[in-house]
Amino acid sequence: MKTICLYFQVHQPFRFRRYRFFDIGNDHYYFDDYTNESILNKIAANCYLPANKLLLKLLTQHKGKFKVAFSITGVAMEQFKLYAPEVLDSFRALAATGQVEFLAETYAHSLVALKDEDAFRKQVTMHSDMVEELFGQKPLVFRNTELIYSDHIGDMVARMGFKAMLTEGAKHVLGWKSPNFLYCNAINPRLKVLLKNYKLSDDIAFRFGDKGWHEWPLTSNKFAGWLKDLDKKEEVVNLFMDYETFGEHQKKESGVFEFLEYLPAEILKHKSLKFGTPSEVAARLQVVAPVNVPNPISWADEERDLTAWLGNEMQQEAFDKLYAQLPKMNRCTDSRLLKDWNYLQCSDHFYYMCTKFFSDGDVHAYFNPYETPYEAFINYMNVLSDFAIRLNAAVPFSSEEKELANLSGILEERDQKIKKLEEELQKLRSRKRTNTSGKTSRSAGTASTAASTKGKKAQKSAAKTKSKK
Repeated sequence: MKTICLYFQVHQPFRFRRYRFFDIGNDHYYFDDYTNESILNKIAANCYLPANKLLLKLLTQHKGKFKVAFSITGVAMEQFKLYAPEVLDSFRALAATGQVEFLAETYAHSLVALKDEDAFRKQVTMHSDMVEELFGQKPLVFRNTELIYSDHIGDMVARMGFKAMLTEGAKHVLGWKSPNFLYCNAINPRLKVLLKNYKLSDDIAFRFGDKGWHEWPLTSNKFAGWLKDLDKKEEVVNLFMDYETFGEHQKKESGVFEFLEYLPAEILKHKSLKFGTPSEVAARLQVVAPVNVPNPISWADEERDLTAWLGNEMQQEAFDKLYAQLPKMNRCTDSRLLKDWNYLQCSDHFYYMCTKFFSDGDVHAYFNPYETPYEAFINYMNVLSDFAIRLNAAVPFSSEEKELANLSGILEERDQKIKKLEEELQKLRSRKRTNTSGKTSRSAGTASTAASTKGKKAQKSAAKTKSKK
């Protein structure tokens, strides 16, 4: 019997506003709140809320036979709290069914696994704690940012205590082997590895609405038939995709919600097929072989490597400069800096700098707030420069940095005093204008009264003169 493992990724970054060179050192707020809120509410209306409502209906209807898995990044959960708490409530409702597994990943959807193990561990722990707090589950399975995986990364994940990890079933890694089996890490065999069947996953995620595709239209009945007709020896089909596939990447008008609605019933019609979560797959199936991945792989583009994020000099410079701040961040206790540090690490910022075009160009342009990769790079480096100034002031290392930090403190204190004095001066000026205005009014009133009295005396004098005559 084949197990169908259906997994969805949920992530949205905090996007930066246009941060100019002249903002460095003067303005420490980096984020485009309007864009972030607008995009999240748009996706919530198009995808998260209707898709969660549909999944809740299907999970209830199929009574334990239909199961799915999610990983939701920490920064996405923060945005749900800020802009759309009803989305968070709908995910809690899914968790309450007992048929939905929530996976661990890096809190900031970052590339930190490529740089530092301790920082990687901290982010994963931070994310796992948040998942447990919100959904009542302690994650047992790990999904790294963008399915990035290597033997070394898998070994780190195993040493964190996870039972299994998800990654891409890349052709250049598997060769003749099928992704439809359970594998293990080549260094630490205790870690089970679930490989994405990218062809069948991409049929839904990328080709579903393409009228030029030779299999269009894709129906749930047809797709279930493809699953049934796979080699009987194969044991699992891992369908991994972005949750935004439903209603956002593939619009409602394409029929994607109807496809999802009827898919569980069509699959369960076949006795050779059933649904399972990643932890169930890892527990039930036997490992057939280790998967050897000496160099990191990912889901992205034709190459299935890291070039979408670190493929050009701009991306590499930004990445290296970001993590050059890590020694100081390890000593930082400032909550605002720690939060901005998480947001700076989002892999999306490096993705926006990608200079790939051709078949992958449209993918890289989706939800990209910048017109060019160079604009994305300059904006990011401006933000990072200001962040480094703040960090140096908070955690100075050298005597020069300490002196600069002291000078920054003196200047900031001076600016606050000047601001306070300006406010007091403004109050005094306002009070003086009020007093001057009052005196002027009283003087005018006195003059008017005197003139009136003088006029009345003149009138009485004229009347007396007239009567004598």
